[in-house]
Amino acid sequence: MTMSKSARFTVMSMNVHKGLSPLHRHSTIYQLREKMRSHHPDLLFLQELQQEHRGRIRRFDQWPLTELTHFLSEEFWHDWHYGKNVEYRNGHHGNAILSKHPQQKGNNYDISAYRFESRGLLHSVTKLDGIDKPIHCFCVHLALFERGRERQLEAIIGHIQNLTQGGPTIVAGDFNNWRNRVSTPMKAAGFNEVFEVLTGSPAKTFPSIKPLLPMDRIYVRGLKIHSAEILHEWLKLSDHLGITAELELV
Repeated sequence: MTMSKSARFTVMSMNVHKGLSPLHRHSTIYQLREKMRSHHPDLLFLQELQQEHRGRIRRFDQWPLTELTHFLSEEFWHDWHYGKNVEYRNGHHGNAILSKHPQQKGNNYDISAYRFESRGLLHSVTKLDGIDKPIHCFCVHLALFERGRERQLEAIIGHIQNLTQGGPTIVAGDFNNWRNRVSTPMKAAGFNEVFEVLTGSPAKTFPSIKPLLPMDRIYVRGLKIHSAEILHEWLKLSDHLGITAELELV
């Protein structure tokens, strides 16, 4: 077995806007599934995933009748892990991690900074085929306000320290952080952001029609970064653009 070939894999992160177009007029979940599959990511980190919504089924002719993690992963991703963050009368949404490799499901930690804004830190552990070294994965969607994000980041780094034993780790998602106050504490915890390493600054992903703000990030530790890409062609599928990176376990 050649370690360099076996240990390379791709990750993708995207705020899917509950499977709706930027102005909520159209269902985009079928197009999202097709686009995400076309990139063949080994690991998929999703935020604002509308796991269940009975109103969507009534409103749109084309809306999956199954939970969205089943619909997205069917016959493509080996395993999925969903963390419910917000529940309401018609359904619920949250974060999800889909994996082509065996995935051990961890917890969805409550990192809500405000009563009006429920947020979770979803944790799972995946192993690449034929390699025993585990990769810890965390999917996040941080608060809208900076003081809340600061508290959340302290909680996130605390959970990482408790759960990972310093091993290879990915923290991906919507950080809602256009002033880039996140990278300093993340670097202090041993993490690098893929676009910062390769281009000098995080990717601008919001709003998708004319991206001006660097909201979405992929932070890694114990992994080599080979490439990163902003998925510009997806501008009508969500209010965020997706991002992807090729990584290598070292």
